[in-house]
Amino acid sequence: MTHTWNFYAGPATLPAPALERAKAEIPDWEGTGMSVMETSHRSPEYDAVHQGAIGLLTELLDLDDDHQVLFLQGGASLQFAMLAMNFIPAGGSADYVNTGTWSQKALKEANIVASGRVAASSENDGFTRIPPVSGYDLDPNAAYVHITSNNTIKGTQFHSFPDTGTVPLVADMSSDFLWRPFDANRFHLIYAGAQKNIGPAGVTIVILRKSWLAHANGNLPTMLSYTTYSEKNSLYNTPPSFSIYMVRNVLQWVKDQGGLEAMERRNRAKGDRLYGVMAAHPKFYNCPVDADSRSYMNVVFRLPSEELEAKFVAEAKAAGMVGLKGHRSVGGCRASIYNAMPPEGVEVLAEFMEEFARNNG
Repeated sequence: MTHTWNFYAGPATLPAPALERAKAEIPDWEGTGMSVMETSHRSPEYDAVHQGAIGLLTELLDLDDDHQVLFLQGGASLQFAMLAMNFIPAGGSADYVNTGTWSQKALKEANIVASGRVAASSENDGFTRIPPVSGYDLDPNAAYVHITSNNTIKGTQFHSFPDTGTVPLVADMSSDFLWRPFDANRFHLIYAGAQKNIGPAGVTIVILRKSWLAHANGNLPTMLSYTTYSEKNSLYNTPPSFSIYMVRNVLQWVKDQGGLEAMERRNRAKGDRLYGVMAAHPKFYNCPVDADSRSYMNVVFRLPSEELEAKFVAEAKAAGMVGLKGHRSVGGCRASIYNAMPPEGVEVLAEFMEEFARNNG
């Protein structure tokens, strides 16, 4: 079988050990004679997976007793509205830091069901940087401050998180969750669609401060209330059990690799290798993102012409590298190098970039 290096932004590559474990267990999982996909979510066998995933996340992030791990569906896109419905009170509003497409979508949904305002934005700069905290216009009475920690389309990333004082801090971490150690207990709520950095599509991780939940809107449809999932440990209805099983496998792999400290070393080395190629060929590869805002998950770059970009993507695919075409809204090229992308895959891409520049520069 020919190996393919998957640089798609999502669904993205998964760790080989997590996939191999699933391959071995699908025909007969835990001696049940069934796969985990066929097993009742009320069974003790599945409960061990469910609690195992929660336990691994709690351990990797060193969560305190006031934070709870939840498994939801609907992706980050549902969280855009669900967050606002639960925590923006009547007559109140929330602050949003606008750093690109996904933060814009989050703000749009908030304004459908409640009220959100832009507290900071890098739109005037083409979303090529993270706006400095010194320029934030924060409302001390805001229900929360929302950030998007990593921006898959524009290739920007928060490398430090803002201090919002007494106002709850919320983050969409879908595309860089667990890429490095951070203090998750600072946040009142974190949400992350799994399909980029921690598992397959179908499950969304929510980490919620339980004491904040006491202030949530209590007059919502059952499936749109965080309280429903909190009280039933994400088992009010049938959860996406196979996706949670795969998340458990990925989290175990992260732990086996040495935890988040090891992930950061691995990810910084991969990103630095690709940005180094661009620095060595400045007339051929251009990264439009300010150096201090560049993402270690989604490396974006342009070539001298769209024709060369199309040739780059086609020749890379022929060489076993897929997913390098930039998002349709911005063009160019993009290499998504999430946790599971091995350093070997990044080295293959880096060497290809160097050769392509030599042959076409």
